[in-house]
Amino acid sequence: MRGDATNMDDKLYQDIEANFTVYLTDKKLRKTPERYTILEQICTFPGHFDIYALHQRLDKENFHVSKSTVYNTVEVLVDAGVLVRHQINSQSIQYELRIYAENHLHLICTRCGKLREIKNTMFNLPIDRLKTRRFYPEHHSLYVYGLCSRCKYGKNRKV
Repeated sequence: MRGDATNMDDKLYQDIEANFTVYLTDKKLRKTPERYTILEQICTFPGHFDIYALHQRLDKENFHVSKSTVYNTVEVLVDAGVLVRHQINSQSIQYELRIYAENHLHLICTRCGKLREIKNTMFNLPIDRLKTRRFYPEHHSLYVYGLCSRCKYGKNRKV
């Protein structure tokens, strides 16, 4: 990987890239430099990101692509199983690499939209043993909505 900001080792990135290449081949989709550069930049995010942050990072790296290219590539990566989409609220969609989307708790502020993760084994449910008809769980997330301390105390000062 080119970026210094990555939290991922080269072997893991190469595995993700190889799986993405297999997916593109199987679906008969083009293997464009744009798709691979977008994937590379996504792998530098340590956690959740949105399309705006990804597009800004690409611009900062002097890789200028349209937002529609970014949106389309992200959707391909979701379909390929590389990314997980999180619908935080009606206006906010965030993404994270599936390898980082191990089962964890999301704390979401209903006022400012800030998202915080808690990784705690107490929240890990054995979903692989979940017996359901015609459904095969892959991962799960738990969303807890409330006020972050900044919004809560900011609100209390105004009263």
